[in-house]
Amino acid sequence: MTFSPLELLEWRQGREATAAYSLADSGCRPIRLRDLIDDEQTLRRLLDSELSYPPTCGTDQLRARIAHWHTGSTDHAPQVIVTVGAAEANTITVDTLVRPGDHLVAMSPGYRQVWGAARNLGADVEEVPLDPERGWRPDIDALARAVRPGTRAIVVTTPNNPAGTVLTEEEIRAIVSVADRAGAWILTDEVHRGTELHTDELSPTFWGHYDRVVCVGSLSKAFGMQGLRLGWLIAPPALLPQLRQRHEYTTISAAGTAMTLAELALAPPTCARLLNRYRGFLRESWTHMRQWIDSHDHLLSVVPPQATSLAFVRYHLDLPSTEVADALLAHGKVLVSPGAHFGTEHHLRFTYGQEPTHLAAALEKTSYALKELSA
Repeated sequence: MTFSPLELLEWRQGREATAAYSLADSGCRPIRLRDLIDDEQTLRRLLDSELSYPPTCGTDQLRARIAHWHTGSTDHAPQVIVTVGAAEANTITVDTLVRPGDHLVAMSPGYRQVWGAARNLGADVEEVPLDPERGWRPDIDALARAVRPGTRAIVVTTPNNPAGTVLTEEEIRAIVSVADRAGAWILTDEVHRGTELHTDELSPTFWGHYDRVVCVGSLSKAFGMQGLRLGWLIAPPALLPQLRQRHEYTTISAAGTAMTLAELALAPPTCARLLNRYRGFLRESWTHMRQWIDSHDHLLSVVPPQATSLAFVRYHLDLPSTEVADALLAHGKVLVSPGAHFGTEHHLRFTYGQEPTHLAAALEKTSYALKELSA
């Protein structure tokens, strides 16, 4: 069986070193330890932490706080497994549920880790396109036609990476209804919860709507803690032993120090402070990003995101997205992500949640490169 690498990351190998400006990561503006450790007692707690093997599935306090993040209560803490980033959570979930010949349905555009991992296991992954004319919202009728008896799973990302769409409660219920009729699992990547642009309410979660759902989360986006590589999954009790066994083969556990810092980040006052920080600079940065796109209205357009630090920008050139992205790098030293790596051509993914001066300089260089490309 031919192994398919994760195209987005594979393409960036070797290119990142030549970029003066990177707008390619999906996380941005990481916090510093001093932003998290703001009193003597917290510092002493961290310094007194033993560098021993941590609990395999995560500390009790961390699992309780993650459960509260998804459910509003700590009752489901035993159903949480703390992982090395959302990447491990996705990997062990696919490895647990998917077998050669299984049929999965994924919405496109979307982050393609689950898509690729399932294909590498010999699964048939069918894509249901999201339509920009509908605001990148799902076509439930098209989804229902794609899902058939025996479909193993529906793969969802909300808020969407790269389009920034947030599924509504009504859309979640409709997707659950489609899955339930087929007995399919729902694998939902919710790592961008907390990055909402127009509300301080958290994006809806699939948890609690269905008994065959696995939700994946992370501290890498709204919390600005991507360097910790700290993620998680929350799953039904019957699936947990299989997930845990694969977790033990993969990493044994996430790092103990990362768990301690995650507990601090998810503590209610700190959690609210970090979310306000991230949303604040996203909203400011999006204003500048939108103005820049509008200034190129003959060449660029966008469906405004509802969340995330990402703008999935349509360019009006008859060129493949990898070629356009390479041209921006060659002429402007700006690295962005090609839409092809999310399953949708003639788009580029920009991460706009950068420091204002960095973003302004990167967009100025991009304008120059686009001028050269369209001449």
